[in-house]
Amino acid sequence: MLAAHALVDGRDSPALRELAGLPRRSDETEIRELYVQAIHELGIPIPDEEAAGRYLLVSLAFGLAKGELSPKDVADRLSMTVAAHTQEETRFLSVAADYSEWIDPDGLPGWENDLRTAAHSLTTSTDLGPGIGVPDPRRD
Repeated sequence: MLAAHALVDGRDSPALRELAGLPRRSDETEIRELYVQAIHELGIPIPDEEAAGRYLLVSLAFGLAKGELSPKDVADRLSMTVAAHTQEETRFLSVAADYSEWIDPDGLPGWENDLRTAAHSLTTSTDLGPGIGVPDPRRD
């Protein structure tokens, strides 16, 4: 569906058209190869793992700050393999990592407040910008 949306938005390449026409339950390897090929054909740089992790952190912080994500959504979507590079990224990652489903109900509001504070600090200090979007695992 992302490929079809990209075509509607005016992006076009042979691999993107092929990707848009694939059935939903297509082979993951074929989808991945066509996706990478389409990205290259469109001239879109693919970030390295480090940059992708930073984009994820910032995206989640903006999603929380804008009210598009709950604190639990952030904790659920965050990969603990993400490396933080700035003080603000480190703080946001650290607070998010403190979440547990066994957190004391009395402690939950404090954790949520700390996460929102860390998100605000990150969103106001980053050079990555708010236009990177919130990752949505429900979209194909």
